[in-house]
Amino acid sequence: MLHLELLAPARTAEIGKAAIDCGADAVYIAGPAFGARAAAGNSIEDIRELCSYAHRFGVRIYATVNTILYEDELKAAEELVWQLASAGVDALIVQDPVVIEMASKAGLIVHASTQCAIRTPEKARFIESLGYGRLVLERQLSLDDIRAIRKAVSAEIEFFIHGALCVCYSGQCYLSEYLTGRSANRGECAQVCRSRYDLMDGSGKVLARDKALLSLKDYNLLHRLEDLAEAGVCSFKIEGRLKGESYVRNVVTAYSEALNALVQKHPEKYSRASFGSVSGGIAPDLGKTFNRGYTDLFIDGKRGKWSSMDVPTYIGEYAGEVARITADGIVLKSSALDLANGDGFAFLSGNEIIGFRADVAEGLNLCCRVPEELRAGTRLYRNISARFQKRLEASAPVREIGVSLSVTVSPESLTVTAISEDGRKVTREFPAGTDSARDRSRMLEIIHGQLSKRSGHYSFEVTDLHASGTVPFMAASFLNGIRRDIAAELDGMPVNAIALKAGAMSSAASPETLSYKANVANSMDRALYSSRGAAQIEDAYEITHREGAELMRSKYCVRHELGLCPKQGKYKPEPLYLLNAGKRLRLDFHCAECEMTVSQYGD
Repeated sequence: MLHLELLAPARTAEIGKAAIDCGADAVYIAGPAFGARAAAGNSIEDIRELCSYAHRFGVRIYATVNTILYEDELKAAEELVWQLASAGVDALIVQDPVVIEMASKAGLIVHASTQCAIRTPEKARFIESLGYGRLVLERQLSLDDIRAIRKAVSAEIEFFIHGALCVCYSGQCYLSEYLTGRSANRGECAQVCRSRYDLMDGSGKVLARDKALLSLKDYNLLHRLEDLAEAGVCSFKIEGRLKGESYVRNVVTAYSEALNALVQKHPEKYSRASFGSVSGGIAPDLGKTFNRGYTDLFIDGKRGKWSSMDVPTYIGEYAGEVARITADGIVLKSSALDLANGDGFAFLSGNEIIGFRADVAEGLNLCCRVPEELRAGTRLYRNISARFQKRLEASAPVREIGVSLSVTVSPESLTVTAISEDGRKVTREFPAGTDSARDRSRMLEIIHGQLSKRSGHYSFEVTDLHASGTVPFMAASFLNGIRRDIAAELDGMPVNAIALKAGAMSSAASPETLSYKANVANSMDRALYSSRGAAQIEDAYEITHREGAELMRSKYCVRHELGLCPKQGKYKPEPLYLLNAGKRLRLDFHCAECEMTVSQYGD
């Protein structure tokens, strides 16, 4: 039986709770330091509170300690690991192997971050040998790649299924550090891949001007979950630790429902990794959530149109073409959307996205303050659906653990055996009053009805009710108290959570030479790799800033995206160049591997 885990992002503890309420089996969140999203830190007390909430449902909390660590940060990092352990986190997501020993001392399991750039069976085996219990794979992989890694290791496999995509292999992007001094491996990525560039050939001819040539669409594998599970993925990860609550609720709901459908289709093969059923909430709609357009990237081993170079941010759903502009606002030619008062709209003016709100929407007529750049014939997009946002805010879901009750009624007492869906068992006998019920059948109906209700985060259901002899009269308040007492006793028992896989160190040899791409930034890492046979170990790029370095490598190819690939017969193979703010980057195309690299300029 494979336990399927939906892993949700949380910028804050409150967003983490919202993800849990919507069906997440696990949440990943940063502590106050050393997380790969520096702008998404949280206090230890907030994480402690989130852990307490999550563990009611057997939901796991993973803390991100996934930056590379400098020598003078090791003591602070170790202190943080112990604090996270005391707060109750279930595992750490780690890039720098120095954290593995820290976590082991604190009794924590470690997962290898996607920043470890795991994309081959050989790399997966080596990373597993360091003591990781789970491997978070590179996103630019096919199902065949995932299957090969699954066969090579015994660690759990985690894979991203939704959200923003790095254009390069994760953990080996140095472009932000080079251009801005903000390192992606230190949690400070400036997202320069979303910036606009000119593309030139060696002669200086401009092939594309002012486009976000390195910006990818967003990942969406909602309809590929079964394929991924069959390939060996057990944890399905949503990107978005900088996103807001509405994004998390919408996306988690969509994927939780999809995983539930998969479990119902194959109950003999799959189950969910946590407990509790979700009721209420909204019907999810991924088209109404921030995205740059969606792609399934390389999951089928095929190259497609992956770029969002024209619009590297969210512009929204196509609303229609502007027919004319009136004194009161705008009239659209037609629209497939149900427009509403307060909807937000956007359009492109050159390379700029301009937005505005409609005060009133009546059919195709939008009453609004018209931006001066808007013209008849402009394509308009809705980037805020007022109705959808109101439904999100007004329809918070409820998550409850099911508890079956077996009830036996005698003239003197009522005995209840409660079994929660995670297997906790409570048996209690409650003395009844001395008065007999006038209507025996009616009293049994009342007992069944009053006990089959909610209490706290439990949903009780009487599945078995027996009565012998006279049935005593029981007030509704007495029966409600029984429910509350059982809920309190269940709360006093630990949830039978599904165990995480712990890693184990083995003696796999390190490559003899480790380049700056190994991200070695402290003496403990250097000693670890040396003990495994590495003879030459370069310092991390953030330390050396070596000249002419390869700044990123990717399956994404600008030349292919623009129809200039030699295989398309339209352009001869040669380096191309990106120009931005006076800095030139060299693009090289490695056709045998079908990869593109971005390097500091140099012949």
